[in-house]
Formats: sequence, C-alpha cells, structure tokens
Amino acid sequence: MLLKNGVVLHNNAFVQQDVLIEAGKIKALGTDLDAGSLEVVDLKGKLVTPGLIDVHVHLREPGLEHKETVESGTKAAARGGFTSISPMPNTNPIIDTVERLESLNHIIERDAHIKVRPYASITEGLKGEALADFEGLKASGAFAFTDDGVGVQSADMMLRAMVNAAQLDMPIVAHTEENTLIRGGAIHDGRTSEKLGIPGIPAVTESVQIARDVLLAEAAGCHYHVCHVSTKESVRVIRDAKRAGIRVTGEVTPHHLVLDENDITDSDPNFKMNPPLRGADDREALIEGLLDGTLDFIATDHAPHQDSEKAVGIETAPFGIVGIENAFQLCYTKLVKTGVFTLQQLVDWMTVKPAEVFNMDGGVLLPGSDADITVIDLDKEYRLDKEAFLSKSKNTPFDGEQLTSDIYLTVVNGEIKYQAEGQ
Repeated sequence: MLLKNGVVLHNNAFVQQDVLIEAGKIKALGTDLDAGSLEVVDLKGKLVTPGLIDVHVHLREPGLEHKETVESGTKAAARGGFTSISPMPNTNPIIDTVERLESLNHIIERDAHIKVRPYASITEGLKGEALADFEGLKASGAFAFTDDGVGVQSADMMLRAMVNAAQLDMPIVAHTEENTLIRGGAIHDGRTSEKLGIPGIPAVTESVQIARDVLLAEAAGCHYHVCHVSTKESVRVIRDAKRAGIRVTGEVTPHHLVLDENDITDSDPNFKMNPPLRGADDREALIEGLLDGTLDFIATDHAPHQDSEKAVGIETAPFGIVGIENAFQLCYTKLVKTGVFTLQQLVDWMTVKPAEVFNMDGGVLLPGSDADITVIDLDKEYRLDKEAFLSKSKNTPFDGEQLTSDIYLTVVNGEIKYQAEGQ
C-alpha cells in the first residue's frame, strides 16, 4: 500500500512524507511516490511515526483470561497505536519453564494481532528461591527475565540471576519492592494516606532495592532495567548509577507522569496501582528524569482487572490500571500540549528509545525496515469512554477525561491492524 500525504517529525519539524509498503517492508519514503496498482491511503496531513512499542504489559493469559487474553490485549494495543508489546510472566501458571513459554508462544502465534515478545520469570514461581532455566528460556524466545509483580528479596539470588543473564547477554528487568517495608499499604505513604486513613507504602520501599541492585549489576556486568520508576529517590539512585558507568536503564508510566497522590480524593480503587501514585515532588522528579536521560522511555504497565475485582474497595482491591489504549493520547494532551515535553520527545520515548535499550527491531522509518507504523490524528478532540475500550477490563482513573489526539491507523508488517471508525 501507499500511505500518502502524511507528515513525519524531523528535528521537531513536520515534513511531508509518503510511505510505500511492499511485502511487509517499507520500500521507499518521499513525495509523489508511484503506488502503481497498490492500495492508496490518504492520510491528509496526519502524523506518521514508527510503530509504538510497550515493553511492560499484562495480557493475563494463561489462567486469568477473564481479565484479558492475548487476542483482546493485542487488539487493545493496536487501538492504542502499539505494534509491539512485551507481556509479563506473572500469569497462572507463571511463565517460568521452557514448556510454559512455548505454550504461550503458540497462543501468540495463533491469536496475536501485533508483535508480542514475552518475558520469562527470573525465579521459579516468582518465589525468589530458585532460578528459572535462563538458557533454555532464551533459546525459546524469552524477551528478558523479570519477576514483575514482586521484588527479588534475596541479594544473593539477584546477583546469581544477574551473573547468569550477563553470560547470556540478556537483561534483568526488575519490579523493585522491599517486602519488609510494604506494611500492608494500599497507596503512597503521604498526605493523602494520612487524610483518608488508608495504610501507605513508603517511597523507600522501591528505592532501597534499586540502590542494592545497581551495585549488584555493576558486580555482575549485567544490563539492569527498572520497571515503573515512581519516586524521586529512585531517580536519584539511577542517575548516580549511570554517572558511575553502571549499565542501568529505567521506564516510567503515563499515570505516574500525569497524576500524583493529590489526585486521589476518595477511596476509588481505580487509583490503586503498584507502585502507587507518589507525591507531587516525585512526579516532578520523574519528568525531570525523562528530560535529562536518567529515565529512558515510557511504558504503560497495562494491568487489567474486572470491575467486580476492583469493587471490593481500595484497601483490598488488586493493584493496577489499564493504559494501553490511551497512553500516547494522555501524554500528548497532558504533557505535550502543555509544553512540558515536545512531540519529538514523546514519540522517541514510545518508539526509538525502547527499541534501542533492548536492541529490538523497530523504532525506525527506513527503507528495508519492517512496515510497523502508527498514524496519529493530533487534532482530534473527544472525551475518553472506558466502555469503548477493546480491552476486556475497564479499570482506569481517566474515564471521562477530555483528550486531544487519537490513533488513526496501526500497521504491522504492512498490514492494517487498527483503523479509526469511519475512515
């Protein structure tokens, strides 16, 4: 097909660009390209970017299909402009053996609408007691290793994992949480938890484990990546580690960039996520961390739960919110339109940077590369309606939010996987 009359970003400026796609690859970029007998899609000046990449999602399959499946989650991802995602292994059963990973790969091959690169766990059953078979899991296509959902409590176990991963040139991706400091908390330990009388999770719960892990990563020579960074102390530790030459990278979620504890005005469980929404100064530190390169990119931590599971109240409801269908739109509205970030920065943090950090294909618009492309209507204005989500779950604090920009077209390997209604 020929994507005609689009614009791409070049040095923060819009440049008119047509994209010619053949056999799943980008054949040419330019103006007035000849489509021949190919289908022509007139983009009418809409933004063309590399396909969005999300390296932190939860698809819940196998075992928790009432929340999400590979099929529903990848449809939702395509709706959000994502052409590649990486699901976490904390399913039921845990993806901690070659057999379970290969079974998941069969489901992905059968049901996925976009590219899916699954993680495998660091330890068996996420228990932190015995390492999974790293070599076998890598051979079976594991994207990286993570015990996301829990922190690895033993320093010895984490060091062993990092040494093994380094030998295989694989990343260790960490959910950082010191269990002895959680103390039954449900939201951030701060002014809102005190005001509402809800047990709080201290910021140091996260940062103290990052401080431990960066030194272990230095000793092991391992690429260590920190999931969903949420505190100013964590940003400081990662910044210092990078300055020391330690191979550490980090991600931040859209919800931690646009919300903080002051947005929690009651006990709405849709404001409960792990890590929790922190203080306003933490949110400012996360923004600064992205701007100065301490944090590397944006990832959603898309965590679907059914309404009935969230309805039990904020103290006992599961942690997590959905976010894969509105991540770009939310960041564009709240952070680009307000002048905090440039559009170029946002696009890079959702395409180029994750591809670079994990040495993945993608994040580029070049002849010969896979035709993984996202087209965005920057001018569309609308009110977010969770009932229109393609995800099986609707747990979001952003329902009813007025947004600017929406996904117009998502193309994976040259095939249209999502197209806005009426187009």
